[in-house]
Amino acid sequence: IMATQASAITFLSTPGQAYIDGMRFVQFYLGLPIAMIILSITVVPIYHKLKVFTAYEYLETRLDLKNRTLGAILFLTQRGLGAGFTIFAPSIILSVLLGWNIYITNLAVGILVVIYTASGGTRAVNKTHLHQMTIIFFGMTAAFFMIYKLLPDDISVVDAAYVAGKMGKLNAIDFSFNLNDRYTFWSGLIGGTFLALSYFGTDQSQVQRYLSGSSVSQSRVGLIMNGIIKVPMQFFILFIGAMVFAFYQFVTPPVYFNPVEEQTVKQSVYADQYADLENEHKELFKERNQEIREMLNAIDNNDETKVAGYQKALEDSKQKQIEIREAAVELIKKADPKSDGNDTNYIFLNFVINFLPVGLVGLVLAAILSASMSSTSAELNALASTTVVDIYKRLIKKDASEEHYLKVAKLATVFWGGYAI
Repeated sequence: IMATQASAITFLSTPGQAYIDGMRFVQFYLGLPIAMIILSITVVPIYHKLKVFTAYEYLETRLDLKNRTLGAILFLTQRGLGAGFTIFAPSIILSVLLGWNIYITNLAVGILVVIYTASGGTRAVNKTHLHQMTIIFFGMTAAFFMIYKLLPDDISVVDAAYVAGKMGKLNAIDFSFNLNDRYTFWSGLIGGTFLALSYFGTDQSQVQRYLSGSSVSQSRVGLIMNGIIKVPMQFFILFIGAMVFAFYQFVTPPVYFNPVEEQTVKQSVYADQYADLENEHKELFKERNQEIREMLNAIDNNDETKVAGYQKALEDSKQKQIEIREAAVELIKKADPKSDGNDTNYIFLNFVINFLPVGLVGLVLAAILSASMSSTSAELNALASTTVVDIYKRLIKKDASEEHYLKVAKLATVFWGGYAI
C-alpha cells in the first residue's frame, strides 16, 4: 500500500518542500492513521463480504449500474492521466539534471513497467513493490548518511539540526488556528482524515492493494501498518530536506537549482547581470556562514541573548537573500519565457548529483526510478482491473471464460501503459 503511494515526486519534491518551507508538510498526514482505523472497521468488512474485485462494484450493489459505470469511467479518466504524470514528472527532472533524452526516459520507464505488470498482474506488482520499497529505503538512508559525512569537520549533525531548527526548517507541528495557513495540525487532522478516507476507500489503485489480502484481518493489518509507518516515513524524507538546507549553510548553494535554465540565462544577454547576482549571493553566503558559526558557539555557551541576536541578524540577511533570488528568477524568465521560476523539485537531486559519490548517486537514482515504477505499475494494474471488471465483463461480454478475461486484462494494461507514455 505504501509503495503504491510513494511516487518519484515524493522523493524529489518533498525534500525540496522542506528546504523551502520547513517540515510543516508532515501535518498533511496526521489524519491518515485515523482514516485507516475507520476504513478497517467499516469498508474492509463490506468489500470482503460482497467479494468485490473493484470499489465500483459496490456502487451497483448499493445504488445501480449507472452509478457503477460512472464511477468506473471517472476513475479511468483521472487515473489514466495520473499514470502519465507519474512517468512524465520524474522524467523531466532526470532529463534536465542528467542530460537524458526525455522521450527515451519516458519510453524506458514506461515499457519496463508495462512488461512486468502485463505479464505478472497483481502478484507481480505486489512482489516488485516489496523490492522497490527496499531500494527506496536504502537510497534515502544513504543520502541522509552522506549529508552527515559531507558536513565540515567542525560541524556535527547536532549542530546542523540546531541550524535548521533556529532557521525555522524543523517547524513540524503548528497548533495555531490560522485559516490562511494550509499546513497546521488542525487542517492535517481534519482535512487529511477526509482526504485519506476518499483516497483509500474509493480509489481502485489503493482498494485493490488491500482487497488482495487473503482475509479481513490481513487487509486490516495492511491498512493499519500503512497508517503507522507513513507518517514517520514522510517525517524522515522531510528531515532529509531540512538537513540539505543545513548543509547548504556551510557549502555555497547555487542561486537557482535548475542547471538547464541557469545555463540558458548565462548564455543570454542577461549573463553579466546574472553573474553580478551570483557574486552578491556568494558574499552574502560568507556573511551568513560566519553568523551561523558564531550562533553555534553561543548555543554551546548557553548564551541565549547572543543566540537571539544572531537569529535576528540571519533573519534580516534572509530578506536580502530572497531579493537576490527573486532578481535571478526574473532574469531567468526573461531569458526563457517558458520557465515558471520554480526550482523546488531540483534541489534534492541537484545535491545528490553534485556531492554524492558515483555509486551512491546510482543508488538514489535507482530509488527514484523504483518509486516511479511502483506507483505507475499499481495505477496500470488498477486501470486494467477496472476496465475488465466494471466495463468489459459487466457491459460487453458477460459470459466469457476466465482465460479470455485474463487476456483482455493484459491487453488493457498494455493500452493504458501506452496511453500513459
